[in-house]
Amino acid sequence: MALGKRKRERQLEAFVSASDLRQSPGYRFYTALNRLLAENDFDSFVEALCVPCYAGVTGGPSIPPGVFFRMTFVGYFEGLPSHRSIAWRCADIRSLAEFLGLGPAEETPDHSSISKTHKRLPKDVFDEVFRFILRVAARKGLLWGEKLGIDSTTIQANASMKSIVRKDSGKDGKDYTKKLAKKVGLDEPTDAELRQFDKKRPGKTVSNDDGENPNDPDARITRMTNGTTRMAYKAEHAVDLESDLIVSATVHPGNAADTATVIDTAIEAAVNLEEARCDSDVEAIVADKGYHSTKVMTLAAEFGMQPYIPERIGPTQRRWAEKDPAEKKVVYAARRRTKSKHGKLLSRTRSEWVERSFADVYDTGGARRTWLRGLQSVTKRHLMKAAARNLPTIMRVICGLGSPRAFKGLRTLLQLAWTHFDRLVSALAHLSGRAIGDRNAAGQSTLAI
Repeated sequence: MALGKRKRERQLEAFVSASDLRQSPGYRFYTALNRLLAENDFDSFVEALCVPCYAGVTGGPSIPPGVFFRMTFVGYFEGLPSHRSIAWRCADIRSLAEFLGLGPAEETPDHSSISKTHKRLPKDVFDEVFRFILRVAARKGLLWGEKLGIDSTTIQANASMKSIVRKDSGKDGKDYTKKLAKKVGLDEPTDAELRQFDKKRPGKTVSNDDGENPNDPDARITRMTNGTTRMAYKAEHAVDLESDLIVSATVHPGNAADTATVIDTAIEAAVNLEEARCDSDVEAIVADKGYHSTKVMTLAAEFGMQPYIPERIGPTQRRWAEKDPAEKKVVYAARRRTKSKHGKLLSRTRSEWVERSFADVYDTGGARRTWLRGLQSVTKRHLMKAAARNLPTIMRVICGLGSPRAFKGLRTLLQLAWTHFDRLVSALAHLSGRAIGDRNAAGQSTLAI
């Protein structure tokens, strides 16, 4: 074989036949996913859903809704955090363009078109797409919805702590620090002196009541899961503890208390289950001690849900003398349920599956930091990440594997199994040949005697 050399200058051909174009080997996962979406008529559903959001025949055609939502799914499966990275990956990999339904001569949508479509479509459209995935799971018999595990995590916002301004005056932190420095005798401090003064300034606090980020007013100063302080949002998941499906994905301001959002998340989960035509009702909600309060216990009981939420250990005992006896009854009943064997099993299941959903969506799905601004925009993106996370659960039932990497691993596993099987057959043939040879040699020695 001769050595091949790369041509430095290559002249492009003026015309290329379609039959001469190289075909992509494709991803079996995306092929199977397209088959699943086609079986449930996904494209017709989203096109009918998006008709009121566009003008009749005025202007040029937009990105087809089916292509747009597939690109959001690609963002989860490939772990891409932004619209720009999604557009680049779909344009770079031919198999992803085929998953979008684009031909060899068609261009993939630009990131600016994706962003405009994301802004144009209201949140109700994204809610319906999320429920569509749940209906597909319900048709496959995967949706139960009787016991829900609820927990929250943080999403880093596209806003900096350095850009915070005061709500009362609109001045940034540097101007405010200069004003304080002049009061102590520093007339014209340098930046280094200003930083040193601000570092040692007594009573220094950062509060959401006093400041906000003008670029993203919905973001809040929040303590992140890694201990740092950032501008962030709070995302809350309600996971079906029977099927590991996310049945509700809500986004709140970063400083929202868990006790103030858990009932809203549970109600939205119940609505989604009803819209998905799930036969079961929500019977129990399982959460950690951060969600415990008398109001949460009472509201959950009023909506017919049994709370499995452990109590926080306080410095003093509760005083029920001035409270409604019905509240005491609800809290004590929840305490007994939580400490039971069944309650402990539900608590362990919640810890495993809800944390797994966080790892899938935020760590490997590329949603730990958002590049969008505004609560509505972040919520729409989060809903599509959660919907894409539900698709692998359905795919595992259909073909046994739930991610593109798993299909690559399946191919490697089959090749490895075939290699070992071939070696086993060769070894057995070798041993069989040696046994036949030994028998022949033994027969010849007997005849010689």
